Amino acid sequence: MPLERSAAASGGMPAAGHRPGARSGALDTDLGAKASRGGGWRFWGAAYTLLILLTGTNLPTPLYRGYEAEFGFSPLVVTLIFGAYVAVLIPSLLVAGPLSDAVGRRAVLLPAVALAALGSLVFALAASTEWLFVARVLQGLALGAASGTLTAALTELEPRGNRRKAALVSTVVSVGGLGLGPVLAGALAQYAPAPHVLPFVMELVLLAPAVAVIIALPATRSRTRWRPRRPEIPAAMRGVFATSGTAGFLAFAVIGLSLTLIPAYVATLSGSANLLLGGAAVALTLGCSALAQLLVYGRPARTLQMAGLPLLAAGLVLLALAGTLASLILLLAAAVLAGIGHGLVFLGGLTAVNRAAPADRQAEVLSGFYVTLYLGVGLPVIGVGLVTTVAGLLTAVQYFAGLTALLCLAMLLILARTRHDTRSVPHGGAG
Repeated sequence: MPLERSAAASGGMPAAGHRPGARSGALDTDLGAKASRGGGWRFWGAAYTLLILLTGTNLPTPLYRGYEAEFGFSPLVVTLIFGAYVAVLIPSLLVAGPLSDAVGRRAVLLPAVALAALGSLVFALAASTEWLFVARVLQGLALGAASGTLTAALTELEPRGNRRKAALVSTVVSVGGLGLGPVLAGALAQYAPAPHVLPFVMELVLLAPAVAVIIALPATRSRTRWRPRRPEIPAAMRGVFATSGTAGFLAFAVIGLSLTLIPAYVATLSGSANLLLGGAAVALTLGCSALAQLLVYGRPARTLQMAGLPLLAAGLVLLALAGTLASLILLLAAAVLAGIGHGLVFLGGLTAVNRAAPADRQAEVLSGFYVTLYLGVGLPVIGVGLVTTVAGLLTAVQYFAGLTALLCLAMLLILARTRHDTRSVPHGGAG
């Protein structure tokens, strides 16, 4: 899906039709100008906030095996805990995105950070399986409120109005947080005292600067009063949203598997109970995703997605073979390929949607896009958990990998036959 190249090629100069100082949609405050006057520190502060929130929500990943042993539950319960997180995250996204467009980013983000802190506190004090469900629900509400809102804020706060750069920072920070959480928690749980407490205390400390950043965000006012409404994507960009959202769903299905069952898969193949090893395998996938995004920055969104989908499929095939051959080396190679594929698909999809979204509905559209991603994270993993109870972990992962690889190739064929031109979509004067 071709993109206008003018913004990227000119270092983020506004697209044709943009009038300096013009108001965009419902927001009365020119956030980009204020960020520029502030030297861009608010932009990077918003990126830090997103990073820390995502890090916190992924701290439990390498700890689930310990919780299983302590509280006596099965891998299916792990996927249900994760499913509860996604189940509240999605409605939170749908409500918070449009709400922040109307009442301002700060009014939504402060309660989101408070919920994230409360979720970490419940994890630190967890005394039974029920506590884990409560903690994940709190984290889901927090991240749902913050994801679309912070992504929209990054677009608004980028000093030169460069939406492509804002999309890159958002995707790199997102996968960085997804990967950083398991590594930090795995290292602390393996080598430090209080393995189920210390990681969440660290998260509470890291959230304090995020609060200061949010308080310093520019104030916004809305010309229209917010009211609950059915989620809706502007008609002019529905084709872009459908293809990018479907590809993103498949990419994040792989991430959902990594965040729930891959640590146990690694332990089965390696014969090692080292918690850092499982967390590092997850981080390898996400690290390759972030690195790939940095290396391909500036390329057209459609090109990125069409390059990423076959890599994602190849990584999934290797993941299935790793279980058949009991090969940890193949598993690591699968993590690298799947990570690169994920990074290209995610960056391409978010770039396309970000540039196509009207400025006055930016957070609403981005929240809708994140809904498709988190559905990908949550729904397939629950299916894998159910298959695990019948066929075992290795077989369940192999079934998932084979089916998802086929769907990636089918999506590649659809993209090859579909072209959307984001230049036809009104941006409300946004660059």
